[in-house]
Amino acid sequence: MHAWESIQKTLNYIEEHIGEEIQIEELADLAGLSLFYYQRLFARLVKKPVREYVKLRRLARACESLRNKENSILNVAVEFGFGGRETFTRAFKDTYGITPAQYRDKPVGLMNYDKPDLSLNYRMVDEGVPLIGEGLVLEYNRRTLKEPVNFLGVVGYYSFSKGKMMGERTGVDESDAIWKQFFDALKDIPHIPGGLILGVSYHGDAPDGYSTYFIGVEPCEEDSRFVSWQLPAREYVVCSFEADNPKQLMASMGKMMKFTRGWLKSHGLIADGFFPEMYDHHTPEMAYMEMWIPFRARNGSE
Repeated sequence: MHAWESIQKTLNYIEEHIGEEIQIEELADLAGLSLFYYQRLFARLVKKPVREYVKLRRLARACESLRNKENSILNVAVEFGFGGRETFTRAFKDTYGITPAQYRDKPVGLMNYDKPDLSLNYRMVDEGVPLIGEGLVLEYNRRTLKEPVNFLGVVGYYSFSKGKMMGERTGVDESDAIWKQFFDALKDIPHIPGGLILGVSYHGDAPDGYSTYFIGVEPCEEDSRFVSWQLPAREYVVCSFEADNPKQLMASMGKMMKFTRGWLKSHGLIADGFFPEMYDHHTPEMAYMEMWIPFRARNGSE
C-alpha cells in the first residue's frame, strides 16, 4: 500500500464516523503508521493537521443539517461531535465569520474544506481519455475557438487568499451572491434561448486581495443595463466535468481544479490569465460544465 492510500483510508474513516469521538491514535493504527509519522504525513498530504481537518469536515457536514430548521442548533452540534452549542458556535464563527444562528436566519453560500481524493495526485490521463474519480468524471481536450463568443450579464468581486484553491478555503462564498444576482436578472437579459452561461474569474479592476467575477449568457442583442464580456478566439484546454447532480458538481469543483493544475504542469503548460466556466443552458440542473483554460507554454517547453 502506498503512503497516500494509508492516509486516504483514514479520510474515509473520518467521514464515516464524523459525529463520533475520533482519536488520532486510532487513525494512526488504521493507517499502519506510528503516531508521529501519521500526523506528519497527514499534514503534508492534506495540508491541514488532523484535528483541524476533522473540525472543518464536521462543520461542512453540519452546514447541511442547519438548513433544516427542524433540527435545533444544539442537536446539530451534538450530532457532529461538538458536544454543545457554545463550542459549535465558536468554531462555526471562527471558520465562516458568522454564527450558526445567523446562517440559519439568512442562508448564504459557504466555502467548505472538501474531503480530498488523494488518488488524483498520483493519476494522470492523456487528452481525450476520461478520468473517473470520487464523485466526478473529467476529460481534457485542446480546442481552437475561431470566433470570439460574447456574453452579457453581471459582475462582482470576491476575496481570495493566494495559494489556497477552492475546497481549501473556508468562509462566506461571495461568488454565490453574484450567481443569485445573475439568476435574478436573467429574465431581463436579452439572451439566446438555451444559450451558454459563462462564469469567469479574472483580475480586472478588482482591488488588492480580490478577484473580479463575471457571470453572463449569450445575448441576442446588446443592452447597456448589463455588463458585456468576450471569450477571445484562441486555443484552449477544455476540461469537461460531469457529476450526478449540481450539488455534487459544486462539491467536487475544488478537486477538479487541483487536478487540472497538475495536468497542465505535467503537459508543460500554465493557465494564462482567466478561468471561464461554461454551462450548457439545455443541460437539466446544470450538472455538467466545461472549463475553457487559455494556456501558454511553461518556461518555453512548447
